[in-house]
Amino acid sequence: MPAVIATSDWAVRRLVSHHGLPPERVHVAAPGADIAPVAPGTDGVSRLLCVAAVTPRKGQHRLVEALAKVADLPWSCALVGGLGHDPEYVDHLRGLIRTHHLEDRLELTGPKSGAELDATYASADLMVLTSYAETYGMAVTEALARGIPVLATDVGGVPEAVGRAPDGGMPGILVPPENPAAIAVELRGWFGEADVRRRLKAAARSRRAALGGWASTAQSLAAVLRRLPTEPRRAA
Repeated sequence: MPAVIATSDWAVRRLVSHHGLPPERVHVAAPGADIAPVAPGTDGVSRLLCVAAVTPRKGQHRLVEALAKVADLPWSCALVGGLGHDPEYVDHLRGLIRTHHLEDRLELTGPKSGAELDATYASADLMVLTSYAETYGMAVTEALARGIPVLATDVGGVPEAVGRAPDGGMPGILVPPENPAAIAVELRGWFGEADVRRRLKAAARSRRAALGGWASTAQSLAAVLRRLPTEPRRAA
């Protein structure tokens, strides 16, 4: 059987347990992160950013419900991601935003890339990801690569993507999926506790400096393949 490459330890465990793959045949090559300049943010607290395709799997409806619970706080939020994957869900999300009267504060921007996406990250104070499932969480490391703290659901490989700073500090907050109330509680803590913000920002910048680039990913993949010189090679 050829080697199988997974993006996280969680993905390895899933492949082994759900598909019966031999553990010794499944290897991790974590996605890299292109380190970018530290995001200056907006005012240090109020600009929230979610980068994910707008689909039920990414759980943006739970984020809207959470934001409705903290409508008294001075936040604004951009939902950046493709709108063509599930038009019915997008319509549902727009309706939910209207129901909670959040049209002026919560924007579905559609996809962004290049300089436009970089500028959006640069203005962010906190990255929010409310997915139901993630094999890794590239948007998490893209935010951390800019020193932006993360509030994300504790699913799949997200905890590995969030990771820890070299001193052990957490550069983000993990909450249970499908729990808008928990998200709202953490948002109140983010807005209301300056010490929490300082700690998370310091850990995010320290984590940024320790992130591996794509060269490290390539080296990990090459190391696996070198050990299997005569076998078929497949990445999954």
